[in-house]
Amino acid sequence: MSSTQLFNIVTIAYFSSMVLFIIYLATRSKGVSLIASIAAYGGLLAHTAAIGLRWYESYQIPGGVGHAPLSNLYESVVFFAWTIVLIYMIIDLKYRQPAVGAFVLPFAFLSMTWAQLSLDDAIEPLVPALQSNWLTYHVITCFLGYAAFAVACGVSIMYLIKVGKEDKGSGNSPAGGILAVFPSAKILDDINYKSIMIGFPLLTLGIITGAAWANYAWGTYWSWDPKETWSLIVWFIYAAFLHARFTRGWVGRRAAWLSIVGFAATIFCYLGVNLVLSGLHSYGG
Repeated sequence: MSSTQLFNIVTIAYFSSMVLFIIYLATRSKGVSLIASIAAYGGLLAHTAAIGLRWYESYQIPGGVGHAPLSNLYESVVFFAWTIVLIYMIIDLKYRQPAVGAFVLPFAFLSMTWAQLSLDDAIEPLVPALQSNWLTYHVITCFLGYAAFAVACGVSIMYLIKVGKEDKGSGNSPAGGILAVFPSAKILDDINYKSIMIGFPLLTLGIITGAAWANYAWGTYWSWDPKETWSLIVWFIYAAFLHARFTRGWVGRRAAWLSIVGFAATIFCYLGVNLVLSGLHSYGG
């Protein structure tokens, strides 16, 4: 079995988990949520094995000396999906709120589907600029940060849906129907905050290691490349989120909207810059 075939199985596992989490919203069945979690955990294990297998395959190509599978858009999207599920699992172990899976697993499933159906999965020898361990440190820290922001975005959407429904209802009374299985607004706000507290230092490390890699590859720590500029914009958005929370007590709707805006900027930094703008990171497209 090749890594690509194993990634197909991973995509099916994440799809199954996503659908089951949505069914859980409608049925409130603990059995369904348990199976959904098992599918997500199983998918993550298979995903880990597939990444390891692809790493091994990089040694088998003609002229290949082996490299971490983080060197092109296909591999980065696949790794992004892996980090999303990993961060979700960490959050899930603490909060035990299966409804959150219905809003986070779609990010992982859509990423895997796009990679498997649309992107070039060929393994190529590394270009000189990528032949550095700093690349591995940079990509891992950045994508773990991106994944934490994806989880924060998912729970922020849940928060806005829940409080919007409650506001239209009878004041402070809890929402019914599907929204009854959502975590409380306070828990959703806390998950949003904690996820960004995880993601922000990781993004900071990603920018620092990226600067070190840039100095190794191009002889300068910072060149205002579009990717670097947008990374800084994303960093400032989440720094503003934390600053506003600490000094102004920003919680609730304003925090949720800022989290969603931050993740939209993150996606543009990751994909928009690679696919639309030219620069030193254009090989990533």
